[in-house]
Amino acid sequence: MAKYLVIVESPAKVKTIKKFLGTNYEVLASNGHVRDLPKSQMGVDIENDYEPKYITIRGKGDLLAALRRQVKKAEKVYLATDPDREGEAISWHLYHALKLQDKKVYRITFNEITQNAVKESLKNAREIDMNLVDSQQARRVLDRMVGYRISPLLWEKIKRGLSAGRVQSVALRIVCDREDEINAFIPEEYWTLDANIKVKGKKSLLTAKYYGEDKKKVELKTEADTDNVMKDAKARKFEVADVKVAEKTKKAPLPFTTSTLQQEASQTLNFSTQKTMRLAQQLYEGVEIKGEGTVALITYLRTDSTRVSDEAKAMAKDYIDKHYGEKYDCEVEREGKNSQKIQDAHEAIRPTNVNRNPIEIKDDLPRDLYRLYHLIWKRFLASRMAPAVYESTNVKISAGSHMFTASASRVVFDGFRAVYSPVDDKEDEGKLTDSISTDAELVLEGFDPKQHFTQPPAHYTEASLVREMEELGIGRPSTYAPTITTILARRYVAKEGKNLFVTELGEVVNDMMKRAFPSIVDVNFTANMEALLDGVEEGNIKWKTIIENFYPDLDAAVVQAEKDLAEVKIADEVTDEICDECGKNLVIKYGPHGKFLACPGFPECHFTKPYFEKIGVKCPKCGNDIVIKKSKKGRKYYGCMNNPECDFMSWQKPSGEICPKCGNALLEKGNKLVCNGEDCDYMRDK
Repeated sequence: MAKYLVIVESPAKVKTIKKFLGTNYEVLASNGHVRDLPKSQMGVDIENDYEPKYITIRGKGDLLAALRRQVKKAEKVYLATDPDREGEAISWHLYHALKLQDKKVYRITFNEITQNAVKESLKNAREIDMNLVDSQQARRVLDRMVGYRISPLLWEKIKRGLSAGRVQSVALRIVCDREDEINAFIPEEYWTLDANIKVKGKKSLLTAKYYGEDKKKVELKTEADTDNVMKDAKARKFEVADVKVAEKTKKAPLPFTTSTLQQEASQTLNFSTQKTMRLAQQLYEGVEIKGEGTVALITYLRTDSTRVSDEAKAMAKDYIDKHYGEKYDCEVEREGKNSQKIQDAHEAIRPTNVNRNPIEIKDDLPRDLYRLYHLIWKRFLASRMAPAVYESTNVKISAGSHMFTASASRVVFDGFRAVYSPVDDKEDEGKLTDSISTDAELVLEGFDPKQHFTQPPAHYTEASLVREMEELGIGRPSTYAPTITTILARRYVAKEGKNLFVTELGEVVNDMMKRAFPSIVDVNFTANMEALLDGVEEGNIKWKTIIENFYPDLDAAVVQAEKDLAEVKIADEVTDEICDECGKNLVIKYGPHGKFLACPGFPECHFTKPYFEKIGVKCPKCGNDIVIKKSKKGRKYYGCMNNPECDFMSWQKPSGEICPKCGNALLEKGNKLVCNGEDCDYMRDK
């Protein structure tokens, strides 16, 4: 009979860990949390020092009964839930739910599910860390307070089914603020000028970019500026003013954190943050490998640390020496710059065994699991390799007082790039016409002027939103993916391709949150709250101190909002449209996809029809009314009422005025009117 009981979170880990520990150990799973706050109420006793009211999660009764039976038989109980705040809290809840007060109970953690790591954790068993538990409790209670106090207000003032959240509401605001920037952006004209130059004795042309005048950088704003430069430079002699050849190095990237893995997987594999975390969880818990059984392929996936264990470093060094040679070893230890606290001093995300080459186990892995494992494996191996070395050549060419430049680089030593090239690797590997010296004879063959317009900030993608949240200190590794998933599921934000767009519903919710709860959606306030919660984890702050300082202000803001925001409620506005079934005037209602027309006689009459809001502007193509419409994903645009016969549409609001230059519609952009014509640059103040 097994003497010792080990309780893990996921059933997927049971078989693997049991294999490592042998017959003296029974390994069972809790299937995540076993206790939580009740769904039917806030679950926090405000009058009793903000004490949480935990209950057994519905459906977990039989599981807890089975665990209790095993507890009675065991001499020792090891709580081996995940090595983070959430895992610590689950162990604490298990301790109370299983009534382990009279048992020998130990908390063990391992960053990777390997035999060495699991056995080592048993040697380093400890007590439950109440600082970690209290940090998780504080987050849970804060999130519950925000959600359960503000969400009903959204239901009352806007529509049922909406939600607010401590992190999700800030994430929504970040996306909304970017949308406002894009809508208000006014493009500015600028020009670039390339000179195509023949070098005597060389076959190919040299292309040099215009830099400036008298060694100062000059921006070409207009066609006239560009023409003046071409006219003046054409009359001058082109000469090589300077040639600089230098060697530069590019350091290897750091191994993945949760954030950088989500970003890179989005950019290179086109995975959503949610998909990346789901696949990474499988790689961490274990995958069936032919001849080996269930094997955990990567270390723990929720981390913002770039630290790597000595054992992993030695393993990587041996692999690099064997397959690439000693010169590919990194010689200098690199540390990542972490502006925020490193979560639980985890390692970076890396393979559990670098010798398990992805190519060799490709047939054992589903396609997406293989692609993600391959990415993690390459990144880790590259992080332990020597920098890439480039020979960089920069040529300055003068034409009187005008200066043109040409540059290129070539790889002298590929270093880490033998394994991996990051998606943001913008190393210029252009070519110059062989070697060039200061006494080379140059002949101008012609100019290549090009007109450009400045571009607005890019819409957020899931990857760039994660990066922004991380830089601002909003959320932590475990919250990025759930936060984005929530604002998409609530239809506050729509995803088209990779880009995130605010929906009309998202605009309404964000405007209300900014008006009634400015601190909740304030980036600095939220980042400071995260820092305070980290202080709880470090043992410097009592968790209830944060709650008792936060809740009274929230309560007062909710009470005030209930009075002040009566006008925000989207009442049933009566229209001139008549119900086809009962003859009543239809009213405007809000649904999951925005506004629609419905009969006020519901539930007796179920008639509905689409609602199109007129903006008081006629279509420039056919003269019908322009109305506000939505794409399938919920993004707002302006289209003709006569669609599909008329195909006019615009993401910006038409002003009703016509461009005097080309006859297209003028659109409102910030305080400007801009022509909708693709080839027209007409623009004026409103």
